Amino acid sequence: MRILLLTQWFDPEPTFKGLAFARELTRRGHEVEVLTGFPNYPGGKLYPGYVIRGVQRERMEGISVIRVPLYPSHDRSALRRVANYASFAVSAAFFGALLVRPADVMYVYHPPPTIALAAVVLKALRGIPFVYDVQDLWPDTLEATGMVQHKALLKCVDLWCRATYALSDRVVVLSQGFKRKLQERGVGNKIDVILNWADETLLGVMDQESARAKEPQMAGRFNVVFAGTMGKAQALEAMLDAAALVAPMMPRVQFVLVGGGIEVEHLRAKKEAMGLTNVLFIPRRPMSEVGSVLAAADVLLVHLRDEPLFSITVPSKTQAYLAVGRPVLIAVRGEAAELVETAGAGVSCLPENPQSLAAAVLAMAQMAPEEREAMGQRGRAYYERELSLRVGVGRFEEVFEATAKRIFRTGAQRPEVRR
Repeated sequence: MRILLLTQWFDPEPTFKGLAFARELTRRGHEVEVLTGFPNYPGGKLYPGYVIRGVQRERMEGISVIRVPLYPSHDRSALRRVANYASFAVSAAFFGALLVRPADVMYVYHPPPTIALAAVVLKALRGIPFVYDVQDLWPDTLEATGMVQHKALLKCVDLWCRATYALSDRVVVLSQGFKRKLQERGVGNKIDVILNWADETLLGVMDQESARAKEPQMAGRFNVVFAGTMGKAQALEAMLDAAALVAPMMPRVQFVLVGGGIEVEHLRAKKEAMGLTNVLFIPRRPMSEVGSVLAAADVLLVHLRDEPLFSITVPSKTQAYLAVGRPVLIAVRGEAAELVETAGAGVSCLPENPQSLAAAVLAMAQMAPEEREAMGQRGRAYYERELSLRVGVGRFEEVFEATAKRIFRTGAQRPEVRR
């Protein structure tokens, strides 16, 4: 098949539906083209080597990538965030209609919901049906994280998203809970559940001793690691409060936060104000360098706000943690906790509850090393069997083929897809 990937974020930005996805589709014999923006996520600043001077074409591992202009931003300002999303949507719609090659199907990554503008334009002008991959439920996420509280604006976002679901040819979601929510909103029977995977080639698999040789700041400690974006949704103040509770009882425990995001400076300031010596911040690293930190961990932490929305999601870092074979401490209610429990890969505790988090950390620190190692290995085996890139892309192939072969409203049969 000829497949167009429409996504605002693509390598070198951290995204698990980026180059690894395109590379695996290409390996399976498909022709892949990517329409994306200039890389600036999550810091909001252009990556080295990139200058916005208009459209840029490049090839990444043999894959054609078209980058279109956008307003680079990713900070606390809602206005600048909207400008970032909207500028990409308009550029992708305009330049995409002129530049993309014919395709049998288009994969569209959501969020942001503004990307639907480009998807609908390309479908209308270029006749490309699209599969809409819903990674966040909007406006639910905006309301749950406190980013937007204006009811009228939330209603407008809701109407926009409902219109996009109606215009999409298939909708893919990351959990059964998301599927139920969208069915309640009238999306119907065109929804497929495909759980996310991790970028396995960049994460790699490394033994803990070798990893700690690369991470001397973690040597000699029992390390509880959170890796990823630090924003409102992650509610990581609870992690600092838990660190304060653990410190006098087990000083060798160290809480490690790796990554970037709008809350990093606030969390650093709180650490200093609390006088915490058992909290380590590691700046954001490329995915190719994060694997050693994850492998050096004794426990990998997933944490989200205690909101009903997050009980029906599975944070993508859950899959990455399982893939590297380390035990998981999951501070999320619902499907994510059930996934870790099914895999036998870790322990759950209450989100936004420092006492529960501290108790779980202490319990895991007191386990025999062999017990924790067995958790990690069970998680790794479950990931390979149920969640891997190979498994997920195979399921997307089925959805893409069904979408490309469907009969258009005009009654014309789309030509046989190319394999």
